[in-house]
Amino acid sequence: MGTHSLTTDWRDASQKSVKTVDPFALALDRHGIELKRGKTTILQVNVGLLCNLTCKHCHLEAGPHRKEVMDRETMEQVALFAARGSFEVVDITGGAPELNPRITTFIERVAGIDKKVMFRSNLSTLTEERHHALLQSCYRHRVVIVGSLPSLNTSQLESQRGAGVLEKSTAALKRLNSMGYGRSGTGLQLDLVCNPTGAFLPPSQKQTESKFRIDLERKWGIVFNNLYTFANVPLGRFRQWLLSSGNLEKYMQKLVSSFNPCTLRDVMCQKLVSVSWDGYLYDCDFNLAVGMPLGGVKTHVSTMTGSPAAGTPIAVSDHCYACTAGTGFT
Repeated sequence: MGTHSLTTDWRDASQKSVKTVDPFALALDRHGIELKRGKTTILQVNVGLLCNLTCKHCHLEAGPHRKEVMDRETMEQVALFAARGSFEVVDITGGAPELNPRITTFIERVAGIDKKVMFRSNLSTLTEERHHALLQSCYRHRVVIVGSLPSLNTSQLESQRGAGVLEKSTAALKRLNSMGYGRSGTGLQLDLVCNPTGAFLPPSQKQTESKFRIDLERKWGIVFNNLYTFANVPLGRFRQWLLSSGNLEKYMQKLVSSFNPCTLRDVMCQKLVSVSWDGYLYDCDFNLAVGMPLGGVKTHVSTMTGSPAAGTPIAVSDHCYACTAGTGFT
């Protein structure tokens, strides 16, 4: 099928013992599925790879050492693209997007063109005074805050993210609650995202949400709106860990055996376009991580007259199994 000829082999050349699995494109062929773009309603903006953490599961290998940060000119080009497109949501991510020095101005800019704005955070720096203006802007524009919190177990979370992260994260959630975020009737939405801390698929989203809701309120008095669980994508730092720990083959086989074609009805790449820190477009943040451009064609945001057309091809590779395993990544 020509719509997804862009594939890569998930095997590492140095790992001769890793067995071949069916490439994702062949899995689509077997099920008679052509993965094409629908109406693009979400503009995801990666404002940089700079982050205060070096999480072991990070597919982008973000961290304090990264210098890639979206500049003012590119932010303006992205804002103009958001205005030209038929997007309903602008989804801001990173790295840690709060570390981009122009992030508050960018939120004001895109919120001003009547778009719903989402802001993704690892939560661990939000209590710092330097982010006061950012939080006030989020409050004023009713920005949806999506906090990443892989675990409520201190040892598990700190093994993945570093010492003191749980304390900082819960302090941030308390601050957001004090502003009205996550509380009924305020219109201030606070969602959580939970990834597994090892080489396994996430447990039931419903059960995980229930457990987090009970434990967060009982231990810290924290409330939130929704929780979403996602499988870790075998890219970047997480892939390196899988290789070094001897878990790559096992994890990939687990993803492949859990392939669920029903997830392709709602998989996120059909309704989302991702813009990298340098303004180039991708079908999703994972394709951004491996440099697979939008539909297989390198395209800069400044050249786009509107959102990507429905029916255009989506570039796929074997990391796509992570988005289609079990209940999927929508």
